[in-house]
Amino acid sequence: MPARQSGFTYLFVLMLIAFFGLGLAAAGQIWHTQAQRAREADVLFIGNQYRRAVQSYYELDKNAPRLPQRIEDLLEDDRNPEVRHLRRAWRDPFTGDAFELIPAPDGNGFIGVASRSTATPFRKAGFDPRDSAFADAETYAEWRFVFVPPVLPAQSARPDSIQ
Repeated sequence: MPARQSGFTYLFVLMLIAFFGLGLAAAGQIWHTQAQRAREADVLFIGNQYRRAVQSYYELDKNAPRLPQRIEDLLEDDRNPEVRHLRRAWRDPFTGDAFELIPAPDGNGFIGVASRSTATPFRKAGFDPRDSAFADAETYAEWRFVFVPPVLPAQSARPDSIQ
């Protein structure tokens, strides 16, 4: 009789291990989701820091506004060494690499940054109005944090446009 009961005990232990494995798999998936959501929040924070830094750099000299050429320009501005537009050069939380710089349309400096990650975002709503286009993004690389400088009167008035 003891031999029959040992078979049931073995079966019970196998089932217990299987349920434990399923529980660990579910916990791992939850952890992965939470980690990705945390990285999403970091990308939103860091991207906005870069956008504000580019705007601050541009607006420092009202008489001769210009865009930064490199990230280092945001860390130490040669026009005013006491001003730091950005505390540090942030890395992309998804890739661990530097953010991609988005060049200005005229090629003179950069106007923002973007992640290089091809992962699919979880977040599809609840963005700041400046970031409303993020709702349709297929990848984090489409989350582009851009400062759009206003058109300056001197730049918009060209001789060929006078009527």
